Amino acid sequence: MKNYTVALLALALLAGSCGQNDQTPCDATAVTTRAPQAETTALKQFLDSKGINATADERGFYYVVKSPGSGAKPTVCSNVTVNYVGKLTNGTTFDSGSGVSFGLNQLILGWQEGIPLVAPGGSITLYLPPSLAYGAQDQPGIPGNSILVFDIDLVRIN
Repeated sequence: MKNYTVALLALALLAGSCGQNDQTPCDATAVTTRAPQAETTALKQFLDSKGINATADERGFYYVVKSPGSGAKPTVCSNVTVNYVGKLTNGTTFDSGSGVSFGLNQLILGWQEGIPLVAPGGSITLYLPPSLAYGAQDQPGIPGNSILVFDIDLVRIN
């Protein structure tokens, strides 16, 4: 299995809604981007076809909290360390990482919205529609307009 962590991070930097550098401070305001209804419907159909009982978020993604963790939850401005596996809906793994640190504001919208649902030590599965992931653009190992599934363990807030 190839590891596309560098590509994921580079692409995530482009997808982030706010920059993290000396000139653009992070805005801790919650992300409010919503997926189009057609994407939400397709995602719900996928979950139903697989018998997955996930919680719907008003922004258009679904999630399953496997373990809530404990302590304070991260914000979009937090830097976090995670273990994760990213898969396509056919089960193909396109990326994974262990002990990887990111600024949440540098990542795809679905991670910015989903990871703050758990605290350190927590574990979550995110089911993301294309507009909250990589959209219509093909990425290494990810066809455009793909629904993505991420299993994420939040190791810590750095």
